[in-house]
This record gives sequence, structure tokens and C-alpha cells, in this order.
Amino acid sequence: MNARKGEVFLVGAGPGDPDLITIKGRAILEKADVIVHDFLVPKELLSLAKEGAEIIDVSKRGGEHLMEQKAINEILLERAMEGKIVVRLKGGDPFLFGRGGEEAEFLKKNGIDVHVIPGVTSAIAVPALVGIPVTHRDYSSAFTVITGHESADKEKEVLNWNALSSIGGTIVILMGVSAMERNVKRLLAGGLDPETPVAVIEKGATPEERIVTGPLSKILEICRKESIKPPALIVIGRVVSLRETLGDLR
Repeated sequence: MNARKGEVFLVGAGPGDPDLITIKGRAILEKADVIVHDFLVPKELLSLAKEGAEIIDVSKRGGEHLMEQKAINEILLERAMEGKIVVRLKGGDPFLFGRGGEEAEFLKKNGIDVHVIPGVTSAIAVPALVGIPVTHRDYSSAFTVITGHESADKEKEVLNWNALSSIGGTIVILMGVSAMERNVKRLLAGGLDPETPVAVIEKGATPEERIVTGPLSKILEICRKESIKPPALIVIGRVVSLRETLGDLR
């Protein structure tokens, strides 16, 4: 075993466009001995790896893991204990529903130096690119970001859907397509206006991006008609109507 412990860098790859990774994130990718990456990471970024770097795919697709979280943790630990520079590359930002906090906690407990390089989160960037600012002085003074499906091992939901329906502002739901019917019903039951504008953005910030819009009461039907599939982000609120004025902002 190498006498020198390595380091683990939790790196946010950004929302989908490879050009939106940070300068610091790109620099550490080029130095990494090992890159452990997720499915939503732009594949162009993997080409930045130096010759001989080990690239490990630990993707989750459609709810199915290539590798369980415990095994991912062990890979990060083992490679770091070998004295290597390890990059854990995640879509968006590593600490926003990316389990980066769990991985950092595990590694710290095992004596590994951990660094985070934040990423541009899709929760803000993807709507912005299509002309939807998540806040706007005339439309929304706050926004709430939630996961579309809570951890399956929780005994009960933590999210208060009634509160979400009444808090005002913009709601951004990540990973919400598979549970869209359930979540829309809960928002409507909580009192959210059925005419509230909604945008669903599939594969945001990529060449395959698709967008559908409509009122909350009809968005599920629209998504089914257009065969919207994961990964997709859902934006709910009056700011969605600004897309008609602003258009695409890339």
C-alpha cells in the first residue's frame, strides 16, 4: 500500500453542457488518477482524463444502479488509500441531491482528505437557459428546490406538500418525472392554483433538450402526449410565463 494517502475531489460537472463545468473542476479532471462518474456527466468531460487514468462508471439509470452506494464509497476509499488523486464527478452540484455529503462524511471518518469543487446546478441553470429565471422581482421572490422522489428507505415522507403549495414563489423539482402524477396531485390537493404555469425540461442543457409547458392541471397529460422521459426538471410558478418574452438565452 502506498505510504501517502491520496485525496478525493467531489466535483460538480454542471447541468449538461460540458462547457459549463468550472475552471477548477476542469483542471482537477486533467490531473486525476481515477475518475468515478455518474450517468448525467457529459461524456466529453471524460476525454479530459490524462493517459492511463482509471475511469469508473457508477451510473444510476431509471432507478437501477450499476453499483450500490456502499460499493462506491469503498472504491473512493481504496483508491485514495493507494495514494491516488480521485475525482468523484457528479452531474450538477455534488451537494444538491448528489449524495456528495454522504460520501464526504464516509471518507472523512476514514481519514481521507476531501475537497469539494461546486458545480453549476441544473435547478437554476437549466431554466435560465430556456428563458425562465427562477426569481424575478415582479413574479417570484423565492424558490424552493425539492427532489421528485424521496429516499426509498425513509419510513415516511418529510416533504410537506401543503406547505409547498402555499409558500409562494417558484418550485423546482429535480428527478421528478417518474413521480409526476403523484406530486401534481399533492400540489393541487395542497391548494396550488390549477392554472399555475409549469415547464418540464427533458435533458436540459444538452443537444437533446426538449421543453413542454402548460398549466399544472394539464401538464401530466401534455407530458404523456409528448413522451417526456427522465432525466427531466420541472419548474412550477409564474416565472414560467417569462419564457414567452425571453425565449432561449444561450
